[in-house]
Amino acid sequence: MTIDFGLLNRKALVTGSGRGIGRAIALRLAQAGCDVGVSDIDFAAAEAVAAEIRALGPSSCAFKADVSSASDVEAMFSSFLSTFQTIDILVNNAGITRDTLLVRMKETDWDLVLDINCKGVFLCCREAARTMMRARRGKIINIASVVGINGNAGQVNYSASKAGIIGITRTLAKELASRSILVNAVAPGFIKTPMTDKLPDTEKERLINDTPLKHMGTPLDVANAVLFLASSMADYITGDVLVVDGGLVLR
Repeated sequence: MTIDFGLLNRKALVTGSGRGIGRAIALRLAQAGCDVGVSDIDFAAAEAVAAEIRALGPSSCAFKADVSSASDVEAMFSSFLSTFQTIDILVNNAGITRDTLLVRMKETDWDLVLDINCKGVFLCCREAARTMMRARRGKIINIASVVGINGNAGQVNYSASKAGIIGITRTLAKELASRSILVNAVAPGFIKTPMTDKLPDTEKERLINDTPLKHMGTPLDVANAVLFLASSMADYITGDVLVVDGGLVLR
């Protein structure tokens, strides 16, 4: 017996979905029946994922956008709505890191991370909410991080941006509930991606040792959490932060 996630022909937009966690989310939603807009600053990567989705059956289009730019976000949503007519699901996944200790951090690295990771969520939520409020339904899922809960040395900018995403999520859950728009977050722990592959081996070993399950997660682990929150099985959940971390925040 197959599971009906209630997502057949739903229209989803996933930012930062040209690779890693975002790609896994876009493909998982497509496997559940969604038509998916694939957005990334790297258009070639986004188009490659959109082609993978079309091979599965659903419709998909690629969009190039810098989510820290209001004009780029407005253009992306205009193109998405022109293609799909509505938006049922927004997944804010786009994000970057610029790690170093506080005393060595440049102001430009602080601004860049906060602009893309946090301001980008604000801009995309604002555009999506305008359409979802008229439709009186929608799901917004923001990708936060366990470092937005626990913090992490060397990531004051990234931790602040992810804590901000949690604040945005909980506030918008309250603002938009009367229009039946549900807003939740997923907070991944140590996930194997091109971003974490760049970490020194000693740092990887430390993080694995700090994780009670003693191994890294995969992009599919995060994608499955997003699928749950996007699905009809989570229709009475809003303002929550679903932690996917192998028990890391328990320490």
